[in-house]
Amino acid sequence: MISKFKYHNFFVIILLVILNACQLQDTIKPHGIIYLENRSKKLDVNKSNKNDVIKIMGQPQITSFENEDIWIYAERILTKDKIHKLGKNILRENNILSLRFNKYGILIEKTFIDKNDMKKISFSQKKTENEISQRSFIRNFLESIRQKMYENKK
Repeated sequence: MISKFKYHNFFVIILLVILNACQLQDTIKPHGIIYLENRSKKLDVNKSNKNDVIKIMGQPQITSFENEDIWIYAERILTKDKIHKLGKNILRENNILSLRFNKYGILIEKTFIDKNDMKKISFSQKKTENEISQRSFIRNFLESIRQKMYENKK
């Protein structure tokens, strides 16, 4: 009777050690500015300036090409999905903050876009043709010869 009790305790201790190593929180992979929405709430339109923004948010990730007074910050968080999708990465958060400043460096416009708002944005379906990346006649010809050579070996 005592030997069964010892094995039972040993089994419980091993089980506790194994379960202690399991992680209870979700694994997240952040990219960009973390807690973007909370940080954006600290910025006041017509009160905050570029220095305040840099102190709270850091240097801008993207500045506009035409107008350097438009700064863009992004946040993207991936997490592992549960068993029904076999642990694939899913997008938990995808936020974008666009800030526009006047010529004196004062914040005049703040636009926050989250994952649900991005579904409402319509994108153009047009495709741009790139003449540089198109293959030349000689390259296509040599690739077809190579394919024919390797077909016979199979």
